[in-house]
Amino acid sequence: MILFLEAKQYRYALTNFRIAHEKVESQRQQLEEQERQVAILKARIAVLEGGDDQGIQKPVNANQGGSSVDDFSIKQAASKLERLINRWAADLVRMPPAHPNDIRDAALVDLSGAPDTSDAPPVVVQNLLRHAMSEVISEGVVNVLIVTNSPEANEQLTRIHEHIFARDPTVASVWRRQTFSAAVEQCSPELSQWILDETIPSLMAVLQPNAKVPHPAILSIMDAAYAFSRMLHGSRTTSGGTTDAFYKGFVPELGSILYPRQIELVKRCLKAERGEIDRVGSCVFPGLVKISKAPPGAPAGPDGGPDGMTPELTQTVVRRAQVVCECALGMVGAGNPQMLGSPQMLGSPQGLQGYIPSPSRTPAPEYTGPPPNGPNGYA
Repeated sequence: MILFLEAKQYRYALTNFRIAHEKVESQRQQLEEQERQVAILKARIAVLEGGDDQGIQKPVNANQGGSSVDDFSIKQAASKLERLINRWAADLVRMPPAHPNDIRDAALVDLSGAPDTSDAPPVVVQNLLRHAMSEVISEGVVNVLIVTNSPEANEQLTRIHEHIFARDPTVASVWRRQTFSAAVEQCSPELSQWILDETIPSLMAVLQPNAKVPHPAILSIMDAAYAFSRMLHGSRTTSGGTTDAFYKGFVPELGSILYPRQIELVKRCLKAERGEIDRVGSCVFPGLVKISKAPPGAPAGPDGGPDGMTPELTQTVVRRAQVVCECALGMVGAGNPQMLGSPQMLGSPQGLQGYIPSPSRTPAPEYTGPPPNGPNGYA
């Protein structure tokens, strides 16, 4: 009787052990399957963010959805592009293809709507050329998603991105990087010429009448501008710990008031040192604003509706527009006329009507970052 009870207990324990072992094995298989699914999802996310199927970042086309971009890399790339623009403008003033007055008037027609009537000093012509090229880079390259060599397709992609970004910046960020992973390596000369003709038609008619492709110096600037734009839009951002940011360019209008939080003076401003109001003489390189989601818990924006589906977006100036003031260009009212230039220069009462700013296509944003350091708020 005792042996029978021991055998029964043994079989009972063996049965329970087998059931427990089967359950453990089933759980192990489920965990392995979950790990495989997680690995597949991680690989898919890596592909969407510009990596290969194993999650390794691609060594080629690093700026097209591969590497990340921060404020320092933006500053380095912008400085290189700014030097290209300055060299082109200086060479053009040194050997102008037309009379300096004609170049100045054409630039003013594109930028402010009317020509001037006074003589054009070389410094004014050079800085107006830099302002015109800054307008091209901001409005024609940075603020447009250039993915193909078709202007119509690029405009359509830009509108699609704006629609997605307004609803969900995170989805728009992934969509943008994935789209730029298939972007053209370089803008075609025809597309560059189209952008120039659309943005500064009067100036291009003077510099290159009936041109089909840009001058090699201008083409090198356009290529560098496209690489700069691709770095901004096609890469993940590490600034501020968010990947949902989108960069846009802005150029202060000619004759607009200097706002230290939006502009950075590249030359000394005598009027600002005296505490007087000065105005924009020219913009030598556009500013950059980063648009991103508001911090968690922030209320929905005015367009978000009662359900708050559209989160409030914040704008932060990550690079102020590089500006030369009127007094540095020798304009009337800036200081001693004998020191700063002739009273008949651009901005004088005789030619002021050509210098009245027109409404900006991309107005300077509201600054939400830290205040700038420097005398009088200028760097």
